[in-house]
Order: sequence, then structure tokens, then C-alpha cells
Amino acid sequence: MRIDPINLSCFKVLFFFLLWSSFPHQIFSEEDPLESKGLPRGDPASENVDVNILADFIQSLDTKFEGIHSIMVLRNGKVISEGWWSPYKAEDKHMLFSLSKIFTSTAVGIAVQEERFSIDDLVVDFFPDDLPDKPSKNLQTMRVRDLLTMTTGHQKEPSLKASEMSVRSFFDTEIAHEPGTHFKYNTPATFIQSAIVQKVTGQKVVDYLRTRLFEPLGITDPFWRENFEGISLGGYGLRLRTEDIAKLGQLYLQKGKWGKKTIIKNGWVDMATSKQVSNGNNPNNDWSQGYGFQFWRCRFDSYRGDGLFSQFCIVLPKLDAVIAITSGENDMAGILNLVWDKFLPACLIDPNKKNNSNISPLKEILKRLKIDGVAGNATTESEEVFLNSRYSLGSNSLNLDALELNQDSHQDPIRVTLLGDDWKIEFSAGHNLWVRGRSDFPNGLVFDLKNGPLAASYGWEEGHTLNVKVCAIETPFNFTMKFKFTRDDVTLSWVPNVGFDNKFGPDLVGRKKK
Repeated sequence: MRIDPINLSCFKVLFFFLLWSSFPHQIFSEEDPLESKGLPRGDPASENVDVNILADFIQSLDTKFEGIHSIMVLRNGKVISEGWWSPYKAEDKHMLFSLSKIFTSTAVGIAVQEERFSIDDLVVDFFPDDLPDKPSKNLQTMRVRDLLTMTTGHQKEPSLKASEMSVRSFFDTEIAHEPGTHFKYNTPATFIQSAIVQKVTGQKVVDYLRTRLFEPLGITDPFWRENFEGISLGGYGLRLRTEDIAKLGQLYLQKGKWGKKTIIKNGWVDMATSKQVSNGNNPNNDWSQGYGFQFWRCRFDSYRGDGLFSQFCIVLPKLDAVIAITSGENDMAGILNLVWDKFLPACLIDPNKKNNSNISPLKEILKRLKIDGVAGNATTESEEVFLNSRYSLGSNSLNLDALELNQDSHQDPIRVTLLGDDWKIEFSAGHNLWVRGRSDFPNGLVFDLKNGPLAASYGWEEGHTLNVKVCAIETPFNFTMKFKFTRDDVTLSWVPNVGFDNKFGPDLVGRKKK
């Protein structure tokens, strides 16, 4: 991954850091009550944040990146700004990918404080039945601590597919280095943490955390994908709302306290969020500032959890601030740079200076946030030839047999249906309007989802081409479908916004049924 350099000049960084370091920093005390269901709301001026600079930060996220889905900004424990790019909404869950890891390490921390096990326990002792016939010395000396710090000793990451990842596959992968000496990002190492918690407690991590973390924080209906053996994946697979992410960041900022309740002991918070191992030496690289217990250290004495396609929980202790972001965006470094460049200055203002309290421009920006749809007209002269028809599809890797495109009138959405032996993909798209629905999606089209929520819009271009954009709401993924018609045929292609490689699905070719 190429990490872009910081955007601030050296003088600007030095000025802001010195000013920052001179401020008193607040942490919630036991007497500070927090609402059980939602975080308290405030306004930027009251929390000593410059509303104009904050508005510029949100506007810059919107203009510089096409794939931001949501943002929530907290200072002094209060939400001072929150926004969702339409069609995404506050109540939507979102795939966290590797941001799931900080929830798994939290489960480990709680289990340790309940004296279920120690971070210096040997990993092999939990799973004697899964050991290779001749376990290596490195495997035999690996500790839970090494799982937490990504220093298991692997040179090659074990399989992380849900259909393959297991304790046995982890143990069977060569451990080339002495555990504790070599940092290697390792998602299956987080899975093993999940497996340990399940082994010693008899509960899946998602269930173990339900009464200990989720319910006290007011986090409802968490979903965590499992491997083929029924173990929560740990390193990815968790889906939560934006505010849920922010709550965990706020919990760590408050040293594990939530109101009068201690969820995680202060000592664990300090260990988990401090530099436990080195992972590089580039002072301008946010992936080289050290690694804790599944938390990345960041510049400006901050720390974060993050996930693929730019899912973030960023905690800035010296500013008493938390930022939660969900996205479908590849440029993770660019988003972090914008936080340093635009958000830090919003907080680093003279506390004795009267702050601008006019929040109207910020509200207008938040109101206008939206994912770009597709350009084009609501109708086309030839649409009666193309619509309300069924097309037979040629052989394809998705095993889809037929396509139907239907519309009752120009004022109604277009209904798209793709049929196969194992799949029925069906949704509606509005013109200049996101229409919500639910559908299955096979791998190769967007992501393997069952009855997943989506939103879609359409537009006609050049008379013979229908563009439909689909946002798979709980994922980072959206894709644009292009239907190119001749009188009796249609060719369907699609382009995803982000993905695991650069391969697009094969075009589907259909012929109208007479």
C-alpha cells in the first residue's frame, strides 16, 4: 500500500502540536451519566470547535472522495457533527471488515479481567485436539499476546476465507519466525482470539459481548459472520451502525468507563492502545507508528481501529475527540491525512477566543450529502421496445438464465430481475431517486449477500443505454449496471466502485424472448 505524505507543512504541524499540548484535556468521570441508547448531542461552538473549519472538513470529505458513507464526530463525549451520504441512513448497519478486530480484542480484554485466561497463556494449550502431529517449537511457544500484537511469527498469512479458516488451518501454516519478534498483519490471528474466547466461555464472541459490551453501550442487533464451524470470524465480519463504532471509541477514550460502570479496566485500555510492537519507522506513515492490541497507533499521539475500504474509529485523547467513518473508498491514507489537515485545526483554537456559533453552513453541508447516482433521462423514445420484456441469457459464470426489465409508467421505478437456478436478484430503481429494497447477490456481482438491503437509481443515455446504480447498503460496495440494447438483444456489464481485485464480471448477453 502506498501511503501519501502528510499534507500539513512542518511549521503548521509544529504550531498545532504545541498549541494542542498546552490545552487541558477532559475525560468523563464516574459521575458523568451517558444515555444508554444514544450518545448525547452538542454543538461545535459549545465544545470549543470552530464550526467553519469543521464544515470545511466535512465538505472536503465530500468533494475529495466519492465513497464516504457516513461520519460522526464527538468532542467531550458529545456528538457535534453527524452525516450520512444518501441513500445511507443512521439506522443502517455497515460491514466493518478489519475494524471488527478492536471488538474482538475487547472481548479478550474482558475475558482476561474475568480471569478466564491470561495473555501469556500458550495458544496450543487451548486446542490440543487441533495440533499437527509434530508441532514446531515456534507454534508451541506462541502466546495470546502474540495474537493480539500480530507477532505470531508467520511469514505468510494463513487462509482467511470463512470457508477455510480454522484453528487447524492456522496451526498448519508454517511459522517462520520466533513469536513476538516479527510483525505481520494477520487476520486469522484475530480469528484465533475469537476461537479462544468461545472455547473458554462457551459463547461466540458476539454473544459473549452482548451483555458485557453491546447492551451497556446501547448497541442493538449486532451481526457477526461465522466460519464454517460456527465461530465468529473475529478479524472481520461484524456489522454495526456508525454510532456503535463511535461508542466503542468513546469507551476507550474514557479509559473503559461508561457512566458509572467499568466495562474494561483502565490497565487493559492503556496496553491495548499503546505501542506494543514496532511496525515501521516512517514518521509520516500512519501504518508505521506502532501497533497495540489490534489498535493501530497514529500520528499526533492518537490511535485507531480501521477496516478495508476505509472503515475508521479514530480516537484523539489529547483533543478528547472521536471520529467514526464508514466508506466504500480505497484511499485510506488520504482520509486520515484529511483528518489531520482539516479536523485538528478545528479543535486547536484558543479556548479564550469567542467561537463562531453559526452552525447553519454546516447543517446545509450535512443536508446535501449524497452518493452520486447516474446521469440520464427518465424515458427514451425506444423504451417500449426494450422494457416489459424477458431476455434469455447465454452461459455465464453466475449461472443466471434470464433478465426482466419492467416499468408500469414513466413515473414509476424500473424493476430489474435476474433469474437463475440458485439466485433471484430483484430490485427497483428510481429516476433521480434512490429506491430501497432487499435482494440476494452472488459473489462476482457484488458480494455474497442473502436478502441484503440496497438502494438503486437509473437514467437513460443515448437512447439505447440504460444505466442503473445499485448501493448494497450494509457493504462498501456499489456498482453501475449498463444495459446496452439493440432491437432484440441486450448486453449487460457492470463496474464496481471497489473490490478485492481489478476483475469485473463478464458481460451478460441476452436475447429477447418472442
